[in-house]
Amino acid sequence: MCNTPSCKHEKMSVSTFQVRICDEHDQQRWETFVDLHKDCTSYHRWPWQHVFHDVFGWKAIYLMAERNGEVCGILPLIWQKCWWHSYLSSMPHLQGGGIVANSDAIAHALVDSAIEMTQTLNASYLELRHATPHDLPLLKRQDKVAAWLAVEPDVDQRLRQLDKKTRNLVRKSLSFGMTVEFGREELLENFYDVYRRNMHDLGSPCYSRAFFSHILRCFPAHAHLCVVRQAEQSVAAAFLLGFRTTLEVAWASALRKFLSMKPNMFLYWNILAFAAERGYQILDFGRSSRDSGSYAFKLQWGAIPQELPWSYWLNGAMSAPATHSSGMQLASRLWQLMPDRLTDLLGPTLVEHIPGI
Repeated sequence: MCNTPSCKHEKMSVSTFQVRICDEHDQQRWETFVDLHKDCTSYHRWPWQHVFHDVFGWKAIYLMAERNGEVCGILPLIWQKCWWHSYLSSMPHLQGGGIVANSDAIAHALVDSAIEMTQTLNASYLELRHATPHDLPLLKRQDKVAAWLAVEPDVDQRLRQLDKKTRNLVRKSLSFGMTVEFGREELLENFYDVYRRNMHDLGSPCYSRAFFSHILRCFPAHAHLCVVRQAEQSVAAAFLLGFRTTLEVAWASALRKFLSMKPNMFLYWNILAFAAERGYQILDFGRSSRDSGSYAFKLQWGAIPQELPWSYWLNGAMSAPATHSSGMQLASRLWQLMPDRLTDLLGPTLVEHIPGI
């Protein structure tokens, strides 16, 4: 939690409700609100603050609006510290977060409190990764998109609903004798080996193994791993997060040297089967940049694009974070040229200092 003296017991009266900063005694009431409110996502769950604190050392500032003793709005914030700057984000490195409130007035009060906190901490900006649109006086970002696919319970119908090209790619992937396994901590080493190697090939630093391990521990009933193998070799893998009727593919990777066998198609085909078996109704393919290769891959399954209305308040910063600048593209190419041993060592430290991903 925030150790700034002004943060400890700060309250703001607005009409008949108050906005304040939570402490550990508020966990159950917070979680009850998340469970009951239709607009809450898995990224509003209380344990995420422990993931970010334990892995990155970042403080959590969870804002709660109350009316007559009842929770009527929430905003989870993480104080993300980078080399020369800091940022307040809901939630960093994840697809969602942002304000959930029972009225527009409560939403505006929460964003006002968040802006005040941004100023108090001298953070460069406030980032809100909303899943649903909000009418708030904030700078909009429109380059991130999710993709959702309705999960068909019947396997034959699931195959028929694909277009001819995708259906043939799935059938081709099934012809190479690959196998799939779903699990948790026992598959972490396999998942992480595929993930880190794929991130190097993409020119991006990787998260630490501890990041994924903490998520598994904090969400024992909702976090799953999927690993695809060719013989004894792990060739593709995914990290899955379930919430209510939706299963999200939060991170997915495949090794380039095996791409001729279409391991990504095999991976997602089996994830759809897993989702159906577990009773999920929606497969969330996760976020991607609009018009990127990964975005096109998701749409070929028939997934429907979902706008991610992320928004910002800039505290003296020139602009919202951008991850596709010419400088970032050059850094990505250089990263691909570095040896695996070095990128494995530097990646987990570097990734926590890159905003907006």
